[in-house]
Amino acid sequence: MRCFSMPRPVRTLMLAGCLSLPVAPLLAQGGPAAVGTETVEVQAIAETVPLFAEVVTSREGIIASRIAGTVDTVAVLEGVTVSEGEILAELDTELLNILAQQAEAGLAEARAGIATARARVDRSTNALARIEGLRDTTSFSTSRFDEAQSDFLEAQGQLAEAEARVKTAEATAAEARYQLDRARITAPYAGIVLDVNVNPGEFISSGAPVVTLLDTQSFEVEASVPSRYIRVLEPGLEVSGVTEAGEELDLAVRVILPVESTATRTRPVRFTSAGLAGLNTIAIGQSLTVSIPISAPREVLSVPKDALVQARGGWTVFVAEEGAAQPRTVDIGVALGDRFEVLNGLAEGDVVVTRGNERLRPGQPIAPMGASN
Repeated sequence: MRCFSMPRPVRTLMLAGCLSLPVAPLLAQGGPAAVGTETVEVQAIAETVPLFAEVVTSREGIIASRIAGTVDTVAVLEGVTVSEGEILAELDTELLNILAQQAEAGLAEARAGIATARARVDRSTNALARIEGLRDTTSFSTSRFDEAQSDFLEAQGQLAEAEARVKTAEATAAEARYQLDRARITAPYAGIVLDVNVNPGEFISSGAPVVTLLDTQSFEVEASVPSRYIRVLEPGLEVSGVTEAGEELDLAVRVILPVESTATRTRPVRFTSAGLAGLNTIAIGQSLTVSIPISAPREVLSVPKDALVQARGGWTVFVAEEGAAQPRTVDIGVALGDRFEVLNGLAEGDVVVTRGNERLRPGQPIAPMGASN
């Protein structure tokens, strides 16, 4: 209805007519409401309980010197990250080099002795053979034969002694090389140096601690799981965890240690995660919360949490049907991360409104901005 300029009595009546127009048709002229949608789907879930856990490592220890000696240099400081094989400290090698040279000279001398002994064996063998060849002639002499045989046996004994001396010299040379090689104390694995226990000029004995090394690639999570839940766990089972800073982690059971606390009736369970090493604040002893399954997985119908609207006496969701939002009363069960189990009221494949549902009216036209399939 349009209002025109008229005499005051008529204009007043017409203005009253304009103000009395219905409001809903005017609002409907704005078009359908833009909403976000998702699909109701079936998921395999297991009921879980949150448990306290902490970061541990499967490899941390003291790196010791394998030989005695005077520390020449220390190549690392606390907090330094080292790679596998990197030098941590070096012992003085002056005396070790001299001993190695002596051992190599002794080995060369022993090997030369073998050559001499073999030559004597060859001579005595030939002499014995010549006399043996005269056995059936008048030139054969028993005494000469016995002497040649004795020389042969003696030559063989000297060869055996020379070969034994070579083995001894080889062992001595190997020991000298071992000592020289172990004068360099290297990292057996990559990690971070937690403590340095030696200083240059200090004499250390074999087995003395040099550094404490933590393998930063072997971080794990350990939780004390009540023994009544152990039957559900198995190596490879995936669970979720979250740090105190809110960082979420995907974890997998590595091992269930066969040790049970008599006081708490819990067993230690170790979890691995590729995301642990990537945390900027990762530290041994850092606390986490791990969601442990307490029942076998089962398939349930699930709906996004954002689709639920608190209604009088229960929960309601808006379902997208033929371009309009239709309310449905639903019964929900356990929480499944960012979704809830649906006990009644929805079917698999239903498209529900997850954004903009707080302003919707039953039957209101909607324009979904996206739906998950």
